[in-house]
Amino acid sequence: MLQRIQTVWTFLAVLAAVFLFITAQDVVISDRIPVINIGCIILVLVGLLSVFSFKNRKRQILLNTVSIIINALLIGVLVYWLLNLSGGISFPEKGIEPVFSLIAVICLFIANLYIKRDERLVKSVDRLR
Repeated sequence: MLQRIQTVWTFLAVLAAVFLFITAQDVVISDRIPVINIGCIILVLVGLLSVFSFKNRKRQILLNTVSIIINALLIGVLVYWLLNLSGGISFPEKGIEPVFSLIAVICLFIANLYIKRDERLVKSVDRLR
């Protein structure tokens, strides 16, 4: 069902990926490949697929785990970019991009906890029949 709490957490993770896509337009890791933009698009697609696969909880857990791994990779790439970025007081936006990926990881972790709780509930109800 779409009105479950894990759907809300997964949708918050998708919103965090959208905000990362918006704020990370000035991030240049490679001149040829827009790594952050591709990662954000993949995260949004996987997140939406996870939201709409509410009938298959194992697939939902798998998709959220894949999203957590992609977000962790994006955090690593963004931290690498931040360490190589010159700036200071004159560049106040420095450091906001990894926060969105961190928020997404936390939201996906909480969503997985609620999905596992639902899975245990369904298994316990099946045992009672």
